[in-house]
Amino acid sequence: MTRLAVLADIHGNLPALEAVINDMAQFEVDHVVVAGDSINCGPFSREALELISERNWAIIRGNNELYVTEYKTPRMPAHWSRFTLPPLLLEQLGAEWIKAIACLPDALSLRFPDAAPLRVLHGIPGNPWVAITPHSTSSDVESWLGETAEDTVVCAHSHIPLERHVGRWHIFNPGSVGIPLDGERSASYMVLDGDHKGWALAAHRRVPFERDRIFDAFENQGFVKRGGVAAALLAQEFQTARMRLWPFLQWKSRHYPDLPESADLLDQFMRLADLRPYMPPEYRDLTPALHRD
Repeated sequence: MTRLAVLADIHGNLPALEAVINDMAQFEVDHVVVAGDSINCGPFSREALELISERNWAIIRGNNELYVTEYKTPRMPAHWSRFTLPPLLLEQLGAEWIKAIACLPDALSLRFPDAAPLRVLHGIPGNPWVAITPHSTSSDVESWLGETAEDTVVCAHSHIPLERHVGRWHIFNPGSVGIPLDGERSASYMVLDGDHKGWALAAHRRVPFERDRIFDAFENQGFVKRGGVAAALLAQEFQTARMRLWPFLQWKSRHYPDLPESADLLDQFMRLADLRPYMPPEYRDLTPALHRD
């Protein structure tokens, strides 16, 4: 049997990552894999990567790593030119980590001698921007995974802890270490046990962490001042463990599509009594629980 710790969506939250490392010591895992989005949003992207590298964990790129590899290149989507956060991220990382991220894989096939093969993705095959969630239809999931040979799949991106059986696939999402979005202000990760029959959930853990260090670092880096509205909303996500940036963009698109982002619009948005109409359905009534089927 192999025991594997599965982490994802650390998002530069070093205090949360440190808390998870301390918590997982009790499980005596054989290896650790990080399913993307180790960086961005939080203030400790470089430090998080250093900690992962020191431990020789397996790691893949997620969509947030693409802000490093694609930003200011001919591959960059045109609308990214309006984004305020990539320059702050690149400044956090420095040249050596930018080069290292360029060499990371987008997916992994883990093949331990005593366990069934396991596929690690961030979103779905070939697309780190799409997540498998509790609301994803079985037909969509089967279509997305159609070319995936491994029967067990670890994915991420949604920040929603998940265990699903769809067709022949057993799917795990460990939730987010760094930015949980279910209202539970604690880091989320999983421990899986694997043998030749497949993989089983040994533990889904929620771990408290020292949150004040995040906001002190934001203040010291001038994160909100330099990053504007997007940074202010992301800081709110760290504070509330609820989605804020996406709902703001949806609200603005519906009501003020021709206005630029501004502090006045942000203030108006934050005074709304109910943000759920502007959230994707799977986040509207999300509770801090492992979603299983």
